[in-house]
Amino acid sequence: QVQLVESGGGLMQAGGSLRLSCVISGRASTVYNMAWFRQAPGKEREFVAAIRWSSESTYVSSSVKGRFAISKDNAKNTVYLQMNSLKPEDTAVYYCSAQSSPWSQYNSWGQGTQVTVSS
Repeated sequence: QVQLVESGGGLMQAGGSLRLSCVISGRASTVYNMAWFRQAPGKEREFVAAIRWSSESTYVSSSVKGRFAISKDNAKNTVYLQMNSLKPEDTAVYYCSAQSSPWSQYNSWGQGTQVTVSS
């Protein structure tokens, strides 16, 4: 497993932008996919976006498509989530997570970073 640390959350007005970062430590070479999830108060954890660690292949949830983008910098062992046109319903704790193979669950998680969007 790897260790993940998120940063970049905060308070933002609707329509604004934030970029979240997730730094991977440990054996980054064992990562297959990296993803962002979020969990709003009283709701289940929701998938946001994923990126293949060995390529540029990405997948973004339809709920944020066109507003959010996932990217990575392999040299810095860092994954990013660029969030534009933020809405109050984007308020949640955002977690990054690592998947070690296409057959495994996402089994490494960061501590989460709070994003709050005011109207």
